Amino acid sequence: MINTILFDLDGTLLPLDTDAFLRKYFNGLSIKFKDYFAGKELTELIWASTKYAVGNMDSTKTNKEAFFEDFFTRTNHPRDLLVSMFDEFYENDFRQIKDITTQSELMIKAVLLLKEKGYEMVVATNPIFPRSAVIQRIQWAGVNKEDFKLITSFENMHFCKPNPAYFQEILETIGKTPKECMMVGNDLEEDMISKKIGLTTYLIEDYMIARKDDVSNVDHRGNYKTFYDFVVSLPTLK
Repeated sequence: MINTILFDLDGTLLPLDTDAFLRKYFNGLSIKFKDYFAGKELTELIWASTKYAVGNMDSTKTNKEAFFEDFFTRTNHPRDLLVSMFDEFYENDFRQIKDITTQSELMIKAVLLLKEKGYEMVVATNPIFPRSAVIQRIQWAGVNKEDFKLITSFENMHFCKPNPAYFQEILETIGKTPKECMMVGNDLEEDMISKKIGLTTYLIEDYMIARKDDVSNVDHRGNYKTFYDFVVSLPTLK
């Protein structure tokens, strides 16, 4: 029986246009690091090292370790200086991105109702951002970080979406079986892949990302209103 709900963040709990988010994010980084990287140089380096981290299969390395392991093979700038600047960016400059996000009252109500009904919840965002950036986005979404048993970030996870091992690591961390869990997300590939290890899946269509047309991993689908009605229909566990 399902007793745990895993939520994607961007485009699911937090309504946003992914392209607009990325444009503002990388523009902010370019400004922060303008004295060290020219033009699109930093953007290209970050994408390359993110790809390396996403492809990492070494369970002894966190995503943070994998990312910076690759990143500092691509630049000769001092490691301590750049890491400190990244930390400053996420703590201070990153908040400016909030302007392009909104809130979904229906998702806020769904989270509160799930809590009332006794379900455990996880923020299962792709762990390629530091915890500080994840926490900020949770706050932007209008939900309480304390309501989630686990929040994934690049400091505490060793795999990324769409690797099924990412979802397996979540289950091991929270002590749940696949049959107890549902993954709710807007990405047809990265979120619905959780079906491969036995999770029930719910595709949020409002900000859907679909690189392919294969919907074989989708158990349920609908917009924010449909999902809220689905939550209303779920049994109370306590």
